[in-house]
Amino acid sequence: MSAILQGIKVLDLTRVVAGPWATQNLADMGATVYKIEKPGDGDDTRKMGPFLTDAQGRTSNDSAFYLCCNRGKQSITVDISRPEGAELVRRLAARCDVVVENYKAGSLRKYGLDYDAIRALRPDIIYCSVTGFGPDGPYAARPAYDFILQGMAGLMSTCGQPDGSAGAEPMRTSIPITDILTGLNASVALMGALYHRLATGEGQYIDAAMLDASVAANGHLGLGYLMTGKVPGRAGNTNPVAAPSEVFACLDGHLIVAAGNNGQFAALCKVLGCAELLDDERFRENTGRVANRAALRDRIGACVAGWHAAELLSTLERAFVPCGPINALDAVFADPQVRHRDLLLKLPHGRGVDAPSLRSPLRFSATPVEMRAPPMLGEHTEAALRAELGLGDAELAGLRERGVL
Repeated sequence: MSAILQGIKVLDLTRVVAGPWATQNLADMGATVYKIEKPGDGDDTRKMGPFLTDAQGRTSNDSAFYLCCNRGKQSITVDISRPEGAELVRRLAARCDVVVENYKAGSLRKYGLDYDAIRALRPDIIYCSVTGFGPDGPYAARPAYDFILQGMAGLMSTCGQPDGSAGAEPMRTSIPITDILTGLNASVALMGALYHRLATGEGQYIDAAMLDASVAANGHLGLGYLMTGKVPGRAGNTNPVAAPSEVFACLDGHLIVAAGNNGQFAALCKVLGCAELLDDERFRENTGRVANRAALRDRIGACVAGWHAAELLSTLERAFVPCGPINALDAVFADPQVRHRDLLLKLPHGRGVDAPSLRSPLRFSATPVEMRAPPMLGEHTEAALRAELGLGDAELAGLRERGVL
């Protein structure tokens, strides 16, 4: 059974999260991904713990951050700042179908690894540049970090408790959400470009900017502002278009309740023993419940406060009221549906241990993804350069002696 991208070769000149996330998706779908890393150091995330230990208990530079973004790739250490190193990578690029890079806009030109230089070697190349702000414009030269983009693109302005409440300040997500969104969008664009090349024989350049992906993620909030001119504020855990739809405190924890229609609201009230709310004119329809959210929250909250979270969860589920726990990660990985879906994996790693991994969410019936452990630094350098460029023992030894590999 062939993987979707079997036979496709990708030159991966990316680091940290956004670019590696995109190329990891390609690797999961069967592409051969050659990840170029700096000799001795590797990807910046190799320095961000915690770290995988080997079979003897020794700490490695295979960090959780690195492992989560580089599954199934081949690591090749080459110093592209040296002319010999840049030439090796150009030769590799000429043998690849796709190049993905996330250097500062225009900085690869001095190494002869920019789009124009690679296209001259392979006219049908698909070349994707992942940047913070795009290749031009007033911000093009700025460094870009997920935290910065979460703030700049408006995402943080709508996350956090409302003004006047405890802890009322803009909040970021704990995961690098703008990096991940950019990587996902780049993956979609790369698949589209591969389909276009299959149909026409033409390669192309893909401009994947974190700013674009992050602003687009504002979705209905962004369009709501453009339609009304009203700037949305922070609403905490409340749903601005439905009520009751928020977090409530139980005797021993918290529970999410999201009764989005009249039937669900009626079922909720019956479970909680407050059916009289159904006769209150303020709460008969969702528009009224939203307009009178504070009063409704106080009434519902007082009823929920007397329940244990697990008991209320199971009772509401039986009544078909949408609800859910707020799981810490230990509870996530103990969850029966998470276990049923095999979302936690152990992948045999080159250090003689199994590396933990999270299952790719890409599921195909005919061409299932194949998840393989991320590589050790430089694990495939010699094998890949022999296979792709025909380098022999003497050439490889000389390159190592000169610090190119």
